Amino acid sequence: MPALNEEKNIEMSVKSVLDQDLDIPFELIIALGRSRDKTNRIAKQLEKNHPQIRVVKNPKNNTAKGLNLAITEAQGDVIIRVDAHSELTYGYAKRAIETLERTQAGNVGGLMHAIGTTGFQSAVAWAYGSRFGLGGGSFHVGGKEGEVDSVYLGVFDKEKLQSVGGFDEELIRGQDWELNLRLRRAGHKVWFDPQLEVRYFPRGNWGSLVKQFYKTGRWRARLTRSALSASRPRYFIPPLLVFGSLFVFPAVIYFLSVVFISLFARVENGGKSWLIVVLPTMHYSWGLGFIVGMLFRSQIRGRDS
Repeated sequence: MPALNEEKNIEMSVKSVLDQDLDIPFELIIALGRSRDKTNRIAKQLEKNHPQIRVVKNPKNNTAKGLNLAITEAQGDVIIRVDAHSELTYGYAKRAIETLERTQAGNVGGLMHAIGTTGFQSAVAWAYGSRFGLGGGSFHVGGKEGEVDSVYLGVFDKEKLQSVGGFDEELIRGQDWELNLRLRRAGHKVWFDPQLEVRYFPRGNWGSLVKQFYKTGRWRARLTRSALSASRPRYFIPPLLVFGSLFVFPAVIYFLSVVFISLFARVENGGKSWLIVVLPTMHYSWGLGFIVGMLFRSQIRGRDS
């Protein structure tokens, strides 16, 4: 579990791991970045209170680096990735291990069930699970069990994971997709099981949402340049939207479509009206980031946040 500035969520996330119904020994390794809030203090107290928990330092605040540090420390044959702003549903670990053994895959994963507690966050959560939001990957909108390009978080065969070199520490975004690409190229299956579910709590304000999707778009462009043949057509829709909106007619059609979708969407916590803001924010931030990433090849620096 990589953790950085997650004081609001880390205890919930850790509890979801400790509450799993496993009948075999397990450990939880938390890779701590240099948080500016109380995350590190909370994590170290959890380590004192629970013998299953170990803390390792991740001073570079790099998610991929933290994951690799934790994987190296792990004693077991199966690696279950958990993020500090996510919550495993009961039975997740047991089912995932069974699926991994049954399919002999390199990695298995399931649904990312985004949840919001405010109107804005609920609108973002709805967009995560809709084809009108993130475009329709299986782990967002569901689908049949089987082989896929990538999964959310992941439950790995440790030997197969390490055989392809673990997570790429140069990547700030898209580490999962790139790792799963290497697993597939090495002949290992990446498997989607819709019975697996992880609850995810998305960004709760406009500024952080813009930053997240702009950076994600830039990193997606980098991954697209390095593996164009493995990239899906849906990755090019947001940048095409940005270019199309330079003209009045496509822009009007798009915004009318957003209004129409917002009117009929079922969003909790009064988030329906926020969709008019959230959907364009996600689409245009991602699309602009992708365009910048394709035009400028300089590496994007900074921590994963």
